[in-house]
Amino acid sequence: MRHYKRWLGGLVLLAGLTGSAMAVEIAGVKVDETAHVGNMDLKLNGAGIRYKAIFKVYVAALYLKDKKTTVPEVLAASGARRVTIVMLRDVSNEEFGRGFMAGIHQNTERAEKAKLTSQFLRFGELFASVPELKKGDVMTNDWIPGVGTVVALNGKKMGDPYPDISFYNALLRIWLGEKPVDQGLKKAMLSEAEERSSFR
Repeated sequence: MRHYKRWLGGLVLLAGLTGSAMAVEIAGVKVDETAHVGNMDLKLNGAGIRYKAIFKVYVAALYLKDKKTTVPEVLAASGARRVTIVMLRDVSNEEFGRGFMAGIHQNTERAEKAKLTSQFLRFGELFASVPELKKGDVMTNDWIPGVGTVVALNGKKMGDPYPDISFYNALLRIWLGEKPVDQGLKKAMLSEAEERSSFR
């Protein structure tokens, strides 16, 4: 029951209601209903809270061109994609980076890891440039066709793009893989369009 309540608390999906959109707020964070990535307008697929033990770490939101409710559909989605992360607490770069890399390695097959080693190493080094992620910081992880994976912190691009779509899908599996960082967040990001809920 406790796990179920956490899942309900983290479940947030923005969807149209008779032609208009309803606003969504999660843990005090306003979640935009759309995002403009590259030259494409994306829709909020789902969003929720990343918990570590009982602590709220960040709000994560997934944006796609069209609504998807399964992991294979998301990974195969065409066009631009975005995952937005808004920090709910201060976290050291070491802790945050370690969590990201652990999520990648737990959900990426050995052959894929070997192919993407250089990109993973470069990605791991990103966090060294930021001493700490503070409450309210916003990180975007975008897939832009023809450009690659672009990571930005508070609107400032971090490093050069990562060209391989497999790299972006490895990032997505941090939250959507077989061993996601938070099962409740995974379900929230894959919310079905019919389940329109807003939790504050």
